[in-house]
Amino acid sequence: DEFLSSPPRKTVRFGGALAEILLKYEKGETTDFELLKHQLSDPDIKDAQIINWLHEFRASVAYLTKELEQLVSLLLKLPWLRRSREVVEEYLGFLGNLVSAQTVHLRPCLRMIVSQFVPPRITIREDDVDISDSDDDDENLSENFNTCHRALQTVARYVPSTPQFLMPILVENFPFINKSERTLECYVHNLLRVTVYLPTLRLQILELIIEKLLKLDVSTPQQDIEDAEETANNSDSEEKSTEEGLFDMEEDEERKGNKVVSSSSERMAHPLAERLDILMTILFSYIKDVCHVDGKLDINNTKDLYRDLVSVFDKLILPTHASCHVQYFMFYICSFKLGLAEAFLDHLWKKLNDPNNPSVIRQTAGSYIGSFLARAKFIPVVTVKACLDLLVNWMHKYIDNQDTGANAYCDVALHGPFYSTCQAVFYTLIFRHKQLLDGNLRKGLSYLQSLNFERIVMCQLNPLKICIPSVVNLFAAITRKYQLVFCYTIIERNNRQFIPVVRSGTGGDLVQTCTNPLDSFFPFDPYMLKRSKKTIDPFYQFWEELSAEDLENLKKPIKRGTSEDEDDDFLKGETPQNDGVVGIAPNSYESNTRSPVSSIGSPPDCYGPYPQ
Repeated sequence: DEFLSSPPRKTVRFGGALAEILLKYEKGETTDFELLKHQLSDPDIKDAQIINWLHEFRASVAYLTKELEQLVSLLLKLPWLRRSREVVEEYLGFLGNLVSAQTVHLRPCLRMIVSQFVPPRITIREDDVDISDSDDDDENLSENFNTCHRALQTVARYVPSTPQFLMPILVENFPFINKSERTLECYVHNLLRVTVYLPTLRLQILELIIEKLLKLDVSTPQQDIEDAEETANNSDSEEKSTEEGLFDMEEDEERKGNKVVSSSSERMAHPLAERLDILMTILFSYIKDVCHVDGKLDINNTKDLYRDLVSVFDKLILPTHASCHVQYFMFYICSFKLGLAEAFLDHLWKKLNDPNNPSVIRQTAGSYIGSFLARAKFIPVVTVKACLDLLVNWMHKYIDNQDTGANAYCDVALHGPFYSTCQAVFYTLIFRHKQLLDGNLRKGLSYLQSLNFERIVMCQLNPLKICIPSVVNLFAAITRKYQLVFCYTIIERNNRQFIPVVRSGTGGDLVQTCTNPLDSFFPFDPYMLKRSKKTIDPFYQFWEELSAEDLENLKKPIKRGTSEDEDDDFLKGETPQNDGVVGIAPNSYESNTRSPVSSIGSPPDCYGPYPQ
């Protein structure tokens, strides 16, 4: 700070040897100039030499016009960062003088500083092949980054327009996602540090980082992550069984200590998921640090950051289908204060309610509302009820307007936002019904009856036909238990009318296709990245598998052998057997509501065919 507040030191009088060399160069005498360039390019240049040259250059910046950009380029390539403190201080002084006197060199100076935001490249020779990689073992890396940020602050102090020139450079220098984890980690961390002293760039930097995170996220589907973890676990267990009896592993484990073991177990098997995990951890830490001052929530800082994050959410997250993890930055910041969670729900509601928004955006907003209400532990029942009132009233008004007109038929292309809202309400009820009924059962039941689910379920738009069967069946079981509505007649009728869409596959086989845009997309499905999930888990409502008692309570009181037998089997967690319908049309209970195999913490997902 002392350095930043004091003017550069004048250590030599104007017109030293350097000035003479530059004047000679202007007159066409290049011998001394070439010698100067050679000395500056010398890889073995000493600290004392660098300091002497920088002294003279600071006093002669007036000569360093655009015509001498080649010379400036050599000065910017000087290895100043990994030198003595005297060299670093002198170089920072030179940068300040240079950009204030010759703003034409601003971009090259910024490029030089930003290029230092990642670990230096080193060349390792293996089997006569040169392999370039980042130097992760550099002990001074943290100190070097601090110095880079001092340099950037110095430049910004002398040139107020620095931010607008800096942003394109930050974009073009962002490492490719297949670069080493350490390179990506350092670069993102340094970008977020820039937002602290150049706040005007914060929104753009957050956009840049989240856009890159999204690319990583959609490149690593949940199924791929699960498969990679399973393969890694299998290979680990095979290695252990092979090693048993050959080596005594206990001594090694004790020597390593718990730290190494836990860090290796926290690694994601999928390489892109590992990168995403590291970067999400940094983003969560940043959000926490910005919003808290001395360990206490700073409401103004939090509101400002929330606005920026909502803006990024609207621009990047909402239009992106099938991202699994990145959207959790909104989940996390909303956990700090109920007012933020309510503001986020209100924001999503306005997106859903606005007929001028594209249908797909409105449907996605509906998915976010349902998933957020179901999964966020920090949202109290009173807020859940307020949201259900809002959504259900809108659904009833929609039915009033549509249920008797020319479009009063089941079509997801026409009524997508309506079906998305229905699914959000059903999904919320599945997760929250116990809390809604807790305390005063009569009052709770009276509230649920007031929502008039029967009218929604029975309307011509037939939401039970479009919504995901796993959600429909759990909703049906719960509403039947509390005698709110009897869905099974409609479900059976939908099953009888259901004809799967087929297309010809490459081998001529018939392939069933899923054309329902509602898809099984719940944005806050269980978070799978091992390190960063520790931040999310305390606020996250996991799906509780139905206990034996719950299953008994939900069991349907009808005799075996009736057409609705399959439901009992589903609720018992068994695979239904119904030879009578095999080969005719798949029954939704059979194809879509078996107990989940892998999605722990989530209701059963279904990937079967959807009704048209």
